[in-house]
Amino acid sequence: MSSGAADRGATSRPAREGRPEPADTGGWRPWRLTDAPAAMFLIVPVLVLFGIAVVYPLIETIRLSFYEIRGLAEPSYVGLGNYLTLFGDPTFRNTIATTLLFTLGVTAISVALGWAMAMLCSFAPAQTLPFRMMVFAAFAIPETVSGYMWVTILRPDRAGLLNSVIGAFIPDFSRAWLGDATTARWALIIAASWSAVGLPLLVCFAAVRAIPKSLIEAAYVDGARPISMMRHILMPLSLTGVRVAIFINLLGALRAFDIIFVLTGGGPVRATETIGYFMYRESMTQFKLGYGAAATVVLLIAVSVVSIPAIIQRTAQAK
Repeated sequence: MSSGAADRGATSRPAREGRPEPADTGGWRPWRLTDAPAAMFLIVPVLVLFGIAVVYPLIETIRLSFYEIRGLAEPSYVGLGNYLTLFGDPTFRNTIATTLLFTLGVTAISVALGWAMAMLCSFAPAQTLPFRMMVFAAFAIPETVSGYMWVTILRPDRAGLLNSVIGAFIPDFSRAWLGDATTARWALIIAASWSAVGLPLLVCFAAVRAIPKSLIEAAYVDGARPISMMRHILMPLSLTGVRVAIFINLLGALRAFDIIFVLTGGGPVRATETIGYFMYRESMTQFKLGYGAAATVVLLIAVSVVSIPAIIQRTAQAK
C-alpha cells in the first residue's frame, strides 16, 4: 500500500515539474499594460484638482505680476515695473528685514525649546506624557485663537495679564507692548514660537526614541551622567529630527499671516509686517493687485529657495 502511494507520487511529480514555478517577487508585481486604465482612473482626478487649486492660481499670479491693476480699471502691461518698484520701495525693504527677523526668531526659539524638552522628556517618557500632550495642544490651536489669547495677555492696561503680573512687583506698571515697534516685533515672535514649539517637541522626541536602547544602556553601565548622555548620545543622534523640525517651522514662519493679522495688524507703523502680510495689504486694502502679485512671487521664490534643497536632500537620502 505504501509502495502504491510512492508510485503515484512518482508518477505525479513529473507533471508538476513540467509546469514553470511562479517567481518569488516578494509581493511586487511588474507593471502591465492592462494596469494603465486603473492607474489613470486614480491619478487623473488628483492631477485635475491639483491643476485647479495650485497650478492655475500660480500661473495666474505670475501673469498678474507683470500688469498694473488698480481696482476695476483696465489692466496695463508694465513688464518688470512692479518688481522694480517693489525693491525700490523702502517699506518693502523693511518688510524683508522684518520677515527675516520673524522667520529666524520663531524657528530658532521653537526648535530650541522643542529639542530641549524632548531631551528632558526622554528620561521619563511615561511620566511626561501629559506635559507633552499639553505642549502639543498649543500647536493644534488655530493661529487666530492663539492671537486673540495673546492680545489678552499683552493688553496695554492693567487688565493685561503680563502688565498685571509685573504690576504685582512694580506698582502702577503699564506698558503698551504692541504699541512700540521693538516690543511688538518680539512679542509677535514669542507668541508665534509658543504655538510652534509642539511640532519640534514631537519630532525630536520621536528621533530620540528611535535611538537604539543598547547605546543608552551601555552609557548607563559606563556610569554616564544625564548631562553627558544628552551631550554625547541623545543630541547628536537626534539631529535628523531637528533638521525636519527646522524645515517645517521655517516654512510655517515664512507663510505666517493669521497671528500677525490678529495680534498687530502689521503695526505699529507697519513695523511687524512680513511679506505675506504686505501682499495682503497691497492687494486687498490698497487694491493694487499687480503689485501684490509681485510680492507673492517674491514670497514664492523665498519658500522655494528654502524647500527645494531640503526636498532634494531628503529624496537622495531615501534612495
